[in-house]
Amino acid sequence: MTQQDRERIATGLADGLSYAQIAQRLDRPTSTISREVGRNGGPGGYRPKQAHQATVERARRGTPAPPRATGTPDGTLEQEIVELAVRTGLPRMTARVHLDLMLSEDGRRTAAELTRRLRISPASVSVAVNSLVDSGFVRRERDPQRRRDIYVVDDDAWYHAVVTSGLQTLATMRATMAMAEARGLDSPVGRRLAKTGAFLEQVSKDTIASADRWRGLLELDDHE
Repeated sequence: MTQQDRERIATGLADGLSYAQIAQRLDRPTSTISREVGRNGGPGGYRPKQAHQATVERARRGTPAPPRATGTPDGTLEQEIVELAVRTGLPRMTARVHLDLMLSEDGRRTAAELTRRLRISPASVSVAVNSLVDSGFVRRERDPQRRRDIYVVDDDAWYHAVVTSGLQTLATMRATMAMAEARGLDSPVGRRLAKTGAFLEQVSKDTIASADRWRGLLELDDHE
């Protein structure tokens, strides 16, 4: 892999592209990109010049790859979870922040901790946590003594995320039905939109009802 290839990888990571998208740009296997990034600091710590130099040194000396950066996905299960989240439409930076919160001992981190652990900018952390808060995956608490926000992911986070998604789908349903009525329920477009709205309404209501029904599973004591 050339220095230019590594520069393009770094650009792709900065743009929030998945490994598959970067691989497509370079016409290389996705596994090649994931290994390259994983052995050279991870998505948050990848530096093309250092990566190229380290690869040259390893080839010259025949030494194994250096340990991966602390606080970044390690190319195994954590990295796989991030990739799965990206495939569902979650921005890569948001997925990384969410995973880091999930893996924290008490499910709590400050913006400064996230910035330091993931080695990303405060602006990137702000965008990611705001998205997670809006989606219900994370809640924001205020530390009045130190005047800082603390971001928390707790046992109830998945319940709130599912309900939030269901409510957003209901809002889409209402907009779809309004459009159907505006186009005329007897017109082909109106009938198609009305059927879509009816489907979305039932699915979202079932989703919210199911979340309510099974919420107790999240409240079980760890020792039960």
